[in-house]
Amino acid sequence: MRHARRRIVRRVARLAAVGGLLLGGTMVTRAVASEPPGPSAAPRALAQTASGAGAALVARLGGDRTAGHWVDADGRPVVAVTDGAAADAVRRAGATAKTVRHSMSELTSAASTLRSAPRVPGTAWALDYRSNEVVVRGDRTVSGADWSRLTGVAEGIGEFVRMERVEGTFSTRLNGAEPILSTAGRCSAGFNVTDGTNDFILTAGHCGPTGSVWFGDGEGDRQVGETVAGSFPGDDFSLVEYAGGKAGGDADVVAVGAGKGVRITGTGEPAVGQRVFRSGSTSGLRAGRVTALDATVNYPEGTVTGLIETDVCAEPGDSGGPMFSEGLALGVTSGGSGDCAEGGTTFFQPLPEAMESLGVRLIVSGREGAAAGTPAPSASGAVGAGAAAPGTGADGTPLLARLTDRRNVGPGLLVVAGSLVALVATRWIRTEQDRKAYRRQYSATWG
Repeated sequence: MRHARRRIVRRVARLAAVGGLLLGGTMVTRAVASEPPGPSAAPRALAQTASGAGAALVARLGGDRTAGHWVDADGRPVVAVTDGAAADAVRRAGATAKTVRHSMSELTSAASTLRSAPRVPGTAWALDYRSNEVVVRGDRTVSGADWSRLTGVAEGIGEFVRMERVEGTFSTRLNGAEPILSTAGRCSAGFNVTDGTNDFILTAGHCGPTGSVWFGDGEGDRQVGETVAGSFPGDDFSLVEYAGGKAGGDADVVAVGAGKGVRITGTGEPAVGQRVFRSGSTSGLRAGRVTALDATVNYPEGTVTGLIETDVCAEPGDSGGPMFSEGLALGVTSGGSGDCAEGGTTFFQPLPEAMESLGVRLIVSGREGAAAGTPAPSASGAVGAGAAAPGTGADGTPLLARLTDRRNVGPGLLVVAGSLVALVATRWIRTEQDRKAYRRQYSATWG
């Protein structure tokens, strides 16, 4: 009777251990397949609030007493000011004041002087609020003579114009995220917009001229639409009207790969220091921060002004893709330099300016907040943007890093480990009991 009870206990323990292995494995699999844990609701709201607070202070104090604003590492607003009274006003409003030498009026005047100089392809400049400088960059295609002439223009402006050489070349990133193809090349669907009657794709202007016909697959079997308006150079945006007039279901979702997406709830104005995301078919979903605003880039095809500068990497194949943050659409990929192995600079056409010029509005979700993990647009419906690169999560994080993140897979790994220990223990106990029984039997035989 006692042996029968022991057998029952051992069998129950083994079954529980096997069940634990299955449960723990499922937990780990689901954690790896799911979205990584994002920031809490409070910091997300704080980032948007900080940007708005900084912009309001700059607008109230004026361009002669301020020199831009940004969001610090803790998500709090910082405003550059030129006098003590302005600094006191900023602090009373609950923001951080940083006293600088040069006002926004001086920075914009310097940028205007650079724009009026002879154009040099392969150069770019932007207002760096945090260093209180105008940063001029030249890629490897700029000759020594051209760089020397531009340096002379910068020296004539003042010491707050900084000259930098960069690796790679400044180029439009033709090709794209969720691909749309034409005889002009392959580009990316950015965001879905509407004029109230028909729906459109808003993408980069360098992708193709008015009249370009776009298809949604490599075989050319599914016509997406035709470019009906755009601006490049000068700006970098264009409008592709859907062939059927409507975007279809899930038009408010930006695809981020693995069948998942982020619902877009509105448009926003980026702030220096803000964390942003960009989607593209070559390098997947990538994250970074806004480094400067009102950037000018002298592409080989022409000059584009008023761009958003970021440290988000991009590669050929990522052009026209969407940039967003916290469910808000910010811009579409224009171009840049570098790659996702060494890093680089990527520029974006701001979305509000493009929509105002084109007379369209964003198709957005009726729900508040971004819903990562919602279904991505289907191939027959709206054209989404972006696909995560192989071996990465939806935010571009390597799977190995996510496996070692205890917030994601820790509980599952603990269940698996405990079940293995229990399984080994039950096996050892049975072996030890059998060994003792054999010894007793052997001793009785020889007694």
